[in-house]
Amino acid sequence: MSPYGYTKLVLERMLCDAEAAHGTRHVALRYFNAAGADPDGELGEMHDPETHLIPLALLAALGRQPSIKVFGSDYPTPDGTCVRDYVHVSDLADAHVAALGWLAAGNGSSSFNLGNGRGFSVAEVVHTTEQVTGLTIKTELSPRRSGDPPVLISDSTKAQNLLKWEPRYPDLRQQIDHAWKWFRDRAPGLQVCK
Repeated sequence: MSPYGYTKLVLERMLCDAEAAHGTRHVALRYFNAAGADPDGELGEMHDPETHLIPLALLAALGRQPSIKVFGSDYPTPDGTCVRDYVHVSDLADAHVAALGWLAAGNGSSSFNLGNGRGFSVAEVVHTTEQVTGLTIKTELSPRRSGDPPVLISDSTKAQNLLKWEPRYPDLRQQIDHAWKWFRDRAPGLQVCK
C-alpha cells in the first residue's frame, strides 16, 4: 500500500535470491511500530528529524514543538484516527536473539511479524502520553497521508510458536512510560523545563 511497505517486500525477495544463489540463510524480522526505551533508562530513541508518534508526542508535551500532526480523523476506526500496533524495543531485542538462535539451531530461512497483536489509535497514544507525563499535548488535524491504511496490526503467532518469542512489554502505557523516563532524564541535548 505504500513505498515503505514495498521496499521491505523487495528486500525480503532479495534475501531469498541471495539464499538461492549463495546458500545464505536469513531471518527477516518485520517490526511493527517500535516504541519505548530501555527500561533501565540507558538507551532511547530520538531522530533528527523526528518522525515517530510517541517521541513526537513527548516533544510536544515538553513544549519542544508546538503540536503534533494527526493525519486524518475520518478513518473507519472507533475514533477516526489510524490504529497501529506498538512493540517495545526490548521485546524487539529479544526477538533478534531468538532469531539468531533459530539460525544457529540449523533452521531454514523465514520471516516473522513482530508486534503485540493489539492496535492503538493516534488519539489513544496522545491521550496515554498525556496521562503518563501529566502534561497537555496540542494536536493539529492534517489531511490523510496517501497510502496510510486505517488499521495495521500484527499477527505474531508464527514468532511466538517457532521462536518462542513473547512480548514482555505489550502495554502501551508502559512503553510510553519507558520512553518518557529516557526523554526526561537522558535524552541527549534535551533540556527539560520544569
